[in-house]
Amino acid sequence: MRRTLPSTQALACFEAAARHESYTRAAQELSLTQSAVSRQILALEDFLGVALFRRTRHGVALTPAGAHYARQVGQRLQALERDTLDVMAHQGHGGALALAAVPTFATRWLIPRLPQLAQQHPDIVVHIETRTRPFLFADTGFDAALYAGTPEQVAQWPGTQAQWLMHEDVVPVCSPRLLEAAVQRGLGRAYQPVAAQVLAQLPLLQQSTRPYGWRQWFDAMGVHAPHALDGPRYELFSMIAVAATHGLGVALMPPLLIEAELARGDLVVACTQPLRGERGYYLITPAQTPSPVLAAFSAWLVSVAAPAQS
Repeated sequence: MRRTLPSTQALACFEAAARHESYTRAAQELSLTQSAVSRQILALEDFLGVALFRRTRHGVALTPAGAHYARQVGQRLQALERDTLDVMAHQGHGGALALAAVPTFATRWLIPRLPQLAQQHPDIVVHIETRTRPFLFADTGFDAALYAGTPEQVAQWPGTQAQWLMHEDVVPVCSPRLLEAAVQRGLGRAYQPVAAQVLAQLPLLQQSTRPYGWRQWFDAMGVHAPHALDGPRYELFSMIAVAATHGLGVALMPPLLIEAELARGDLVVACTQPLRGERGYYLITPAQTPSPVLAAFSAWLVSVAAPAQS
């Protein structure tokens, strides 16, 4: 069946001209003449039967149809370039995986474990970009996503299947210096975690995306904490971890995201009472049968996540 596709040269000229809103700058980028770019775009407009640009006093500007088409073409050309580079790099062996991921989990949990993947599957390369919200796989070049959310949120992600990896349990942590100051005030014993009641008297670090986290923790502990909503707010777990390391307060953190800080002693568990959060971590994939590369990555990921599933 013959496909209804314009030439890649015309698409490349259109994408560059759309990005710059200039035929001249597109020509410079592509090492072509301005007239060659103009001819390619005219041919593309004739092929589509739609005007993509309109003339202005200062050059050209995209029409509404051109702006919409430019977004689609840009994504497709970027994906085609990535796939071409992957084939060139692997020479037909193994493959690459484009992964969308929540940033802190990717940085602090996944990436430190990728050397294990390289040992077991040396021909697999994982490319990672940040995404925190659900998206349509058909509109992106991603093969899978690492997502943090509730079961209800995961169930509402259309056209996908989800593999649960682990719960997001949280526990209070802080700098050892902060605990030492509490000991000096008679609120605990040296180098020992303190009671939940003590934390109600210490400065608390808040996560802006979960403003009631501390209140939920104190309620679960049965502790009255009138200042549970007080304290500086940070958007990401990675920000809160750094703030806690520098002694700004007590943070409510998943231990799996601060393994390095706990191992070095930069952070210590302030109270040993964890709280099971509503969210979990999931591997989200399109509903169709996965490629061999994705299947191998998924099996490896489930195996390394298993110790954290208790």
